[in-house]
Amino acid sequence: MPLEKTWRWFGRNDKITLAELKQIGVQGIVTALHHIKGGAVWPVDEILSVKNEIESHGMRWSVVESLPVSEEIKTNSSRRGEMIENYKVSLRNLGECGIDTVCYNFMPVLDWARTDLHFSNERGAESMLFDYPTFAAFDIFILQRRNARQDYPEDVIEQAEILAGRMSESDKNTLAYNIIVVTQGFINGTVENADNYKEIFLNYLDRYADIDRDTLRKHLSLFLHDIIPVAEENGINMCIHPDDPPFPLLGLPRIASTAEDFEWIFAECSSLSNGLTFCSGSLSVREDNDLVDIVKRFADRIHFVHLRNIIRLGNRSFFESAHLEGCVDMYSVLKSLLEEQHRRKSNGRSDLRIPFRPDHGLKILDDFNRQSNPGYPLSGRMKGLAEITGLELGIEKSMLY
Repeated sequence: MPLEKTWRWFGRNDKITLAELKQIGVQGIVTALHHIKGGAVWPVDEILSVKNEIESHGMRWSVVESLPVSEEIKTNSSRRGEMIENYKVSLRNLGECGIDTVCYNFMPVLDWARTDLHFSNERGAESMLFDYPTFAAFDIFILQRRNARQDYPEDVIEQAEILAGRMSESDKNTLAYNIIVVTQGFINGTVENADNYKEIFLNYLDRYADIDRDTLRKHLSLFLHDIIPVAEENGINMCIHPDDPPFPLLGLPRIASTAEDFEWIFAECSSLSNGLTFCSGSLSVREDNDLVDIVKRFADRIHFVHLRNIIRLGNRSFFESAHLEGCVDMYSVLKSLLEEQHRRKSNGRSDLRIPFRPDHGLKILDDFNRQSNPGYPLSGRMKGLAEITGLELGIEKSMLY
């Protein structure tokens, strides 16, 4: 029984159409109401409009990615109560429409970070790079965040200063704009495209001045205790996405980066509706994360899967590689996921689908002639989907004999 093949689709503005996705064997769509501002209620009619459009092409709305958790909730601000109630209403509306899986994250301010959105590998394919010294150059010398230096070792600061010194003003502006606006804007980004985007961004960072790791954990605990019962009542599995990258940035704490973090999250709320989005790309950035162990340890709580690969460059730097090339042992990860699917079938669980999507992808071939969001080209992801499907078939056959 194969895992459900899904694809992230950015709605009606996506240059990749639902008709095209149907042609390549996609079974389920991963999407969100991208036109609704984060924190606002998702109305039933808006949900049904998207759901019906997907179903008209013979697919299903498999996963919501994401129903954004507002900064007011993450910081436990005076507007938290209002935002929590809105979140509950949105969950009830999703449940009423028959949508049963919601991916979310609890990363402060930035959903993810890369320093180069057009990194070219040795074959001329294009992916994304995170270079830690370059990020430090952005943080210390371009953004000029208060006390930023104290978050980096001396050797990284020295490299960052050299890098910043070599950059033109145009280079600096492009780097800042990519990190703050471009990578975030198409996924309900906190900071929208505005002339003073750096100032807005710094103001958001300042909200976390007194929020350390333990405090952010408390805020996540409050969220779980408020939201998971509502999700459970409405037949919805919530699945937290790991931090990307899985270590502190910009002085902000990270609380979903390691197996120990997930142990704590699931101990806080024992319901199986409190689950995990297993993202091989995010988790593999840390060498101390054993991905197969994480799959096996939290298998019954994995409600959604992102499969992608990276190549580590040392010193917290990495670039995204082809799906079967890199530091992720995709064979062992996928085998462990399929074993969990078989266990669920034996135990009579109804959530057998375990939807996965080829996360990100190399820009190749005709992708260079098509417009797409960073990390989301058509051909590169289709190649990844085909590779994973073939690997999955081989594993399934070997498990039968």
